[in-house]
Amino acid sequence: MVNKVSADYNQLSLYRKYDIAFRVTVTKMRCPELHGLFNSMKAPSRFNPQGYLERIGAGVRDVSVDAESLRRLQRSHLLSVPFENLDIYWKRPITIDVDRFFEKIVIDRRGGFCYELNGLFNELLRSLDFETRLVSARVFNGSGYGPEFDHAAILIRLDGDEYLADVGFGDFTTEPLRFELDVEQNDAAGIFMIRSSEGEYFEVAKRDGDEWRSEYIFSEQARRLSDFEEVCAHQQYSPDSHFTKGALCSLLTDSGRKTLTDKKLIKTIADQKHEQPIGSESEFYNLLKKEFGIELPGLTERS
Repeated sequence: MVNKVSADYNQLSLYRKYDIAFRVTVTKMRCPELHGLFNSMKAPSRFNPQGYLERIGAGVRDVSVDAESLRRLQRSHLLSVPFENLDIYWKRPITIDVDRFFEKIVIDRRGGFCYELNGLFNELLRSLDFETRLVSARVFNGSGYGPEFDHAAILIRLDGDEYLADVGFGDFTTEPLRFELDVEQNDAAGIFMIRSSEGEYFEVAKRDGDEWRSEYIFSEQARRLSDFEEVCAHQQYSPDSHFTKGALCSLLTDSGRKTLTDKKLIKTIADQKHEQPIGSESEFYNLLKKEFGIELPGLTERS
């Protein structure tokens, strides 16, 4: 399987060399005709469920279409694939494309942000015969909610019940939430609740002491991955986006979480935070390799 994935990487990297500039232009122009032309020119998909499962430490024989497998897949993903914005920090364009996500996350053993992580995880679940749909969420920013397509999440229907899965929101639930209103749900990351919000929206909230802190609101409407392109471009290029403010790489661990920014390394173990300031760019890259296994040959500074 390793040889197969390596071969896929070589072919996909050659393809990437010639089309990445065109894809970015298409995204910024927001032109449906060019999207159609590009899609007709695309190479066959390189998505490989077995390679993906190996990446997150799972095996296809261990997966059934049931709630227990769904819980195990989400937790395995969160323990293996970091939430990170490094391509934005390095000014490398992110395009909404499952093959891109697979190359980056599985072959290059990187992470990503919500559109990449949940976009690819949704593809994995569908390939394993889970009934899913991508949904749009609007993230709470302290005073209100972001725009439509601010965040991507996944709804899964299983035996008449529905679950909200999310591997692309950083420090969030470790297991899917049951889509059940006004019920407190215990998770390793805290106590969560889904409740009705205004209009067609539902709110995900987390208990914070005696209060509930809103995380985001979402609607049940099924979305296409391509629906997120415009806001994805804003997230990576706009000076108003919090993703353009600095580097971030964060991963769930068995004992808590570790998060690296260009300013500090934070390790949370049993609710105790340990912070280490970052004194130089070389220290940042050394920690990125040591803690997350991410290394880009020849890259010593932001391009």
